[in-house]
Amino acid sequence: MITLAINWQKYFRMVNWDQLAMTILEKILLLILFSILFLVLRRVGKSLTNHFFKRYRRKYENTVTEKRIKTFHTLTINVLNYCLWFFWIYSVLSTIGVPVGTLVASAGIFSLAIGLGAQGFVTDIVSGFFILLEKEIEVGEYVQIGTIRGTVTAVGLRTTQVVGDDGTLNFIPNRTITTIANMSRNNMTAMIQVGIFPQTPVEKVTKIIREVNQKEIPNYPDIIGKPKILGTISLPNGKLVIQVNITTKNGSQYEVSHNFLALYLAEINKAGIELPASPTMIAGQTN
Repeated sequence: MITLAINWQKYFRMVNWDQLAMTILEKILLLILFSILFLVLRRVGKSLTNHFFKRYRRKYENTVTEKRIKTFHTLTINVLNYCLWFFWIYSVLSTIGVPVGTLVASAGIFSLAIGLGAQGFVTDIVSGFFILLEKEIEVGEYVQIGTIRGTVTAVGLRTTQVVGDDGTLNFIPNRTITTIANMSRNNMTAMIQVGIFPQTPVEKVTKIIREVNQKEIPNYPDIIGKPKILGTISLPNGKLVIQVNITTKNGSQYEVSHNFLALYLAEINKAGIELPASPTMIAGQTN
């Protein structure tokens, strides 16, 4: 025990504690400096990017080009964050003495990275690149991706963000996007289905619908062309409906559907015609 204690005292005296303290203090100060620099660069970079794209968007306000600019705006912010995080992590590791270059070049570490999910990361980036290249979606457009329907708020390197109709913000990995239904590119068709009974006087209901259309359509500049009354249709569930298709400008289909269904029902009720519950409205895309 005495010999062990003597050895520990010997090693303790061999350590240059002043030099060690200075080295630790120097590294801590460097880490703080890199962290402050990272925060400053991120804030300045984000402010400059927002300022540039804001000025550029003014030239193309309310056009398709504006949506494209919004898309690249969010993508630029995304890339900026990734780059700054990469250099910050690289600086921190280098400061504490981790041989980053050697690790990256090491085949073993590279294989480990692939095994831990780098394949998915690369697939996300490649998929996001082609989504942008082929202009499949833009920020601000209303889309359906898989079972998620909503408005695109960002298209990033790894994920696409969609705000659902109920306000939920969905982060969708780009590699999982196989089919995109973009409902913001063409004119839309509001398909209004008024439920009827077999004994309902169809001709009378159709006449009322025509009168409502003739009276109200001039008040809706977003309606394109004349409505089409398709007549009586039997749905897969066995219900009977009178279907009316109204072509509208993109984004107006839901308002037109709700308003005209309410107008139809109000006039039909005034005429004393009994209808079943739960009439339906469907929005469809047209060229």
